Amino acid sequence: MSGGIEPGSLRHTVILAAKRFKSSWVEFGKLLAQVRHEAKHEEWGYPNFETYCLAELRIKKQTAEKLTRNYGFLEKHEPQVMKTPELAEAAPAFEVVEVLAQAEDRGVLTASEYKSIRDSIWNQEKETSELKKELTDKFPPPEPKFDSTADLKRLWGVAKRLAADLHSNRKATTGVRERADRLASDLEELLTKRDEAGLE
Repeated sequence: MSGGIEPGSLRHTVILAAKRFKSSWVEFGKLLAQVRHEAKHEEWGYPNFETYCLAELRIKKQTAEKLTRNYGFLEKHEPQVMKTPELAEAAPAFEVVEVLAQAEDRGVLTASEYKSIRDSIWNQEKETSELKKELTDKFPPPEPKFDSTADLKRLWGVAKRLAADLHSNRKATTGVRERADRLASDLEELLTKRDEAGLE
């Protein structure tokens, strides 16, 4: 996968981080955010971030979105910690941060609420699964309000086309493109959950 890629380059570093993903998700999320923000994937011959992640790193777009979103959450709330690699390595479990990042995206987690639970997630004394359940109970995800899977598929198609159009529009900012990508990714995730639940 890394043959012919210069050791020590950003591209090579990202590939190595992908292999260490399970033990160092914060580092991987930071590098992925850098690749997307600087559109490095285009320099490396990939038309978009999703194709790069799947072809070179063997991770799905959904996973990459979660990694960059979760890293962004910690970078926002813990800027000093994220500047220190040794401290960043002690970051909370990926699953725990994911619940909080999603809650913040929905507007149900405020900065003051994060401060009130910070110690419990950084000085983690409970098992990750138990802590994740407590946080999910505290910040429950909204129930999908779509009448049918067909409605959801239609909206997902619209969101994908919008994201594609924005990526081909040179005037669209990176931030706008990323929000469109996240919308399409979130709708895809809802579809997956409905399929797993056997809903139509």
